[in-house]
Amino acid sequence: QVHLVESGGGLVQSGGSLRLSCAASGFDLDAHAIGWVRQAPGNEREGISCISETDGKTFYKDFVKGRFAISRDSAEKKVYLQMNSLKPEDTAVYYCAATLYCTSARLSQNLVDEYQYWGQGTQVTVSA
Repeated sequence: QVHLVESGGGLVQSGGSLRLSCAASGFDLDAHAIGWVRQAPGNEREGISCISETDGKTFYKDFVKGRFAISRDSAEKKVYLQMNSLKPEDTAVYYCAATLYCTSARLSQNLVDEYQYWGQGTQVTVSA
C-alpha cells in the first residue's frame, strides 16, 4: 500500500526555518519524481518544488527559489524540504506528492492533478 507521510510542520516566526520530511513506502521512490505542493486557506493548491526521478534535478517556483531546498535520501526513502527565511505568506498546508516525472515547465504550469500519490499534509504557520 502506498504511503506518503509528511512531518516537520509547525509554527515559526517570520524569518525562521523549518525542515519538512516526507517518508515514502509501498512504491519505488527512485522511479518517481516527488513534489511539494501547498495550499493556503481560500487558495488553490500550488506546486512549489519538485525533484526529478532520474538525475535528482531540482525545480522551484520563483517565489521560493533561494529560500527553499528540496532533497531526497533514497536509502531512507525520504524527501525533504528545507525552508529558510520563511514569510507569513508561506503559511499553508504542505503536501508531498509523487508523479512519474517533473520538469520546470510542468512545475510552472502547476499540473498538480498529475500527481498520483499524496500525503496527508502538514501545517506550516509563519507569524509576522
